[in-house]
Amino acid sequence: MPALDAHADGYLLELATTRGLSKHTLDAYARDVAVLLAKTSGEVGELRTETLAGALSDELDRGMSARSTARRLSAWRGFCRYLVRERVIGEDPTSLLDRPSTRRKLPKAIGVDPMLRLLEAPSESDPRGLRDRAMLQLMYASGLRVSELCLLRLADFDRERGIVRVQGKGDKTRLVPVGEEALLAVDRYLSEARGRHATAKSKTLFVSPRGSALTRQGFWKNVKRYARVAGVTEFVSPHVLRHSFATHLLEGGADLRAVQTMLGHADLATTEIYTKVTDDRVSRAHAKHHPRG
Repeated sequence: MPALDAHADGYLLELATTRGLSKHTLDAYARDVAVLLAKTSGEVGELRTETLAGALSDELDRGMSARSTARRLSAWRGFCRYLVRERVIGEDPTSLLDRPSTRRKLPKAIGVDPMLRLLEAPSESDPRGLRDRAMLQLMYASGLRVSELCLLRLADFDRERGIVRVQGKGDKTRLVPVGEEALLAVDRYLSEARGRHATAKSKTLFVSPRGSALTRQGFWKNVKRYARVAGVTEFVSPHVLRHSFATHLLEGGADLRAVQTMLGHADLATTEIYTKVTDDRVSRAHAKHHPRG
């Protein structure tokens, strides 16, 4: 039987050229396919359902999480479907394999009151505080990922239309509306603070004292510091701000599809998990306050 290595290279090349995946995601696919090649000794004849089922079972027994195992199966399934399309094999040996059960962890979100305290925590008396206030306001107003926030270019902020242009996962661009409070915070940062640190080469909207883009790690540290200043006891991170944006919108009656678009989720199922968060909050409120809760 012919070896699978060359076909694996073809599959990874197809992913790189047609799916617009990031290098990090492509590297993960490559690792998973490499494991498949090892399990089958690189031979087409070893691509059997029972072989792959045993390999996945071994991974779980060794402590691999169900989520990671499910991701590995997804990569194997994509590769096998590629082999079917290329007529290397006649049937997909993964078609009868069940995806390991994964219980999705509910996203954390803080309440509206602690969120408002956090947004007000940065000082308005110095450039750093104005920048950090604008970043917090914009992240909560638009639900941006921390990497999207830090890499926003000055040209991406459209004050007249009240939107930001975001380059998301897979290099997909989306337009996200910005609330008035965040617009005002960014306006003030641009007029009073950015020019003190930005250089002729500075392209990002938010800059460090050296004129470069603020790093994700730097912003993460700032969020933790301002949470302490604001007396917010819940765990807070940039991701929590994004979760809070989505949860608070849905609690206010926003359309799920609209939230999906603003978050940049490719799959509505990813956004639907937030409805579980809001349902849980409603249930807790009912149990606590209803006479027969």
